[in-house]
Amino acid sequence: MSEHFENPVPTVDLIIRIGDGIVLIRRKNPPLGWALPGGFMDVGETTEQAARREAHEETGLEVTLEHLLHVYSDPARDPRRHTITVAFVASAEGVPVGMDDAAEARIFALDALPSPLVFDHSRILADYRHFLRTGERPRPVDDQG
Repeated sequence: MSEHFENPVPTVDLIIRIGDGIVLIRRKNPPLGWALPGGFMDVGETTEQAARREAHEETGLEVTLEHLLHVYSDPARDPRRHTITVAFVASAEGVPVGMDDAAEARIFALDALPSPLVFDHSRILADYRHFLRTGERPRPVDDQG
């Protein structure tokens, strides 16, 4: 008899800073829209390894991970399934190129982001703006009161 588990799936997302802007990708696959570079972790890799791999696969950039921003686990954050993402702040140099499942990769000013942003990436970017202003990362939220 085999056991069947329905656990959340681990992912990573990156806020990649280049100059005064951040890199976003336009997704090729549903949900369509603009997103932070990132994706599903592979078996045998750390979140840091997954973040660097996903950044390179989707944008062609080699990134330096600078901060762990937060872990996001709202069961509704991804309409495809329950995921948990580890969000990193990273830096890079160069020009991003949309690759893999990214139709396009571009640098945007934080005050001129495209729409729509998919998943919970608006929330992640709001937390990033707060981090830039205050140096404070999001606090854990207990939805049970």
